[in-house]
Amino acid sequence: MHKFKRYSWNDKAFYIITILILTIFFIMVLYPCIFVVSASFSSGTAVQAGKVVLFPVDFSLEGYKTVFNTKTVWIGFANSLFYTFVGTAINVAMTMTAGYCLSRKDLPGRNGIMLLFTFTMFFSGGLIPSYMVIQNLKIINTRWALLIPGAIGVYNLIVCRTFIINTIPTELLEASQIDGCSDIKYYFKVVIPLSKAILAVLVLFYGVGHWNAYFNAMIYLHDKALYPLTLFLREILMASQIDPSTVQDPELQARLQDMVGVIKYALIMVSMIPVLLIYPFVQKYFVKGVMIGSVKG
Repeated sequence: MHKFKRYSWNDKAFYIITILILTIFFIMVLYPCIFVVSASFSSGTAVQAGKVVLFPVDFSLEGYKTVFNTKTVWIGFANSLFYTFVGTAINVAMTMTAGYCLSRKDLPGRNGIMLLFTFTMFFSGGLIPSYMVIQNLKIINTRWALLIPGAIGVYNLIVCRTFIINTIPTELLEASQIDGCSDIKYYFKVVIPLSKAILAVLVLFYGVGHWNAYFNAMIYLHDKALYPLTLFLREILMASQIDPSTVQDPELQARLQDMVGVIKYALIMVSMIPVLLIYPFVQKYFVKGVMIGSVKG
């Protein structure tokens, strides 16, 4: 407060208006999240009647019971976990390797290779050529269709390359070469241990991307046994219904139509939980990795 008194009235007015605007935006973003949580714990009748505004009405766990008794949800959840863990492992391995190689000043044609990567950020072949490539690779309707095409995100590659250039001094490479260390050994013994911050950022970016992705699955997959959870969620939200035959509990089948709204909100909450659980573990590295990797280079 003592520092605030030293500002002029114009400065005070500016800060007050800025805080009010940011508070309004914060409430606009926060309220839908609160509503989804409250609706997921309310009764189907209350949700359909529009009684849920801020807090749960007629507290109920029926929506979650229905979700966890639906076979397609478990199939989608398992598939999403597979795509997220395997896909993120592939992404991080490819991005770190490419970022390290492009950070080496002794790489022939380094600038030209980087230009080719950057070019793809602004221009692409489009949906139909991409589909034809996937089809010619014979990975249509396979898990690889969701894992291979986006193995490297160019933006993440640029951040990773810049992080390595700015954080790991070239003197370490020279010292390791004098000691007879090979490039591969230097990469695994020196670069990787010193890149925990950027690794956490890449894991978060790629992991959240895989968990929330549905478009590629919708285009390349035809077998519902391979669908991720987000694609099942999209079908339920678009159709505003769930297939009664996939619900294992007979009592829940009978009440299904009255619970459509609650099921949607409960499924949204279930799909959000893994990301919410992972974020606290990588949050401490997040700001450091992004800031170091986003400047210079």
